[in-house]
Amino acid sequence: MYKWLTIVFSGLLLLAAAGGYIYKKAMDPIKQARQEAEQRVNADKKLKQVDDFYLYNGSETYYVMIGEEKNGEKVVFWIPEKKDKKIIEKKLADGISKQEAIEKLVKEKQPKEILGVRLGMEKKLPVWELSYLDKKSNLNYYYIHFDTGKWWRNIENL
Repeated sequence: MYKWLTIVFSGLLLLAAAGGYIYKKAMDPIKQARQEAEQRVNADKKLKQVDDFYLYNGSETYYVMIGEEKNGEKVVFWIPEKKDKKIIEKKLADGISKQEAIEKLVKEKQPKEILGVRLGMEKKLPVWELSYLDKKSNLNYYYIHFDTGKWWRNIENL
């Protein structure tokens, strides 16, 4: 009996270690992207701290960082993956908040479950991308213009 418990426990421990290793390897590109984005933004020594980081894969890939400047003001940076493109910076207070974007989605679409909320950039337009499941469990995307809070587009029933 003791021998079987040792074998089962060792097997579970091995599975947990393998799972942790795979997870770490899967997260490495995101960590690397964040470090690269922070280096590009902090070349001007603008940020005191980074509060949020989003990896956005739309028509182009953007790294989006929300942070606090040395003067205490919250700012958002849209950093294009391509280094030859310009970094876009806006004050967080000049756009709608994450919570306001969620409230607009709930009011208009009554989602069964919200899967994710992230900032992105589409056609030089800063947007909130909200992914959600509708009442039939179909995957949907809802985009809201960051600056105005107006609906921009839907991708439905995936």
